[in-house]
Amino acid sequence: MRVVVKSRFELVHVGINTESPEKALQLAELLSAMFHLQLRHGKKSEFAGDYFECMKAPFLGSKGHIAMQTDDLAAVEELREKGFSFRMDTAAYTEEGRLKNIYLDGEFGGFAIHILQK
Repeated sequence: MRVVVKSRFELVHVGINTESPEKALQLAELLSAMFHLQLRHGKKSEFAGDYFECMKAPFLGSKGHIAMQTDDLAAVEELREKGFSFRMDTAAYTEEGRLKNIYLDGEFGGFAIHILQK
């Protein structure tokens, strides 16, 4: 008898695609001021708190991405069993060779979905 484990997922942030580093900074500054969030600068994006990642150039998803985290990336297998596939070219691994994060194949409402290890 197979035991079905339901993974727990939590929303980490929403990534918003912008056209340029300047547009990303403008949007992150606006969202930070709007919601009293701390502005953080990254290599590929500007952050408004922990909630919004404003991409300096368009990335996966026509609108951006939704980052979901889970305690156990065995959730990837659970999602595969439900018929979802993954973009293996986006997989990142720990030094020990364990999966850290990966994107699902396709778009969902114009967004890519990024699965992260908590």
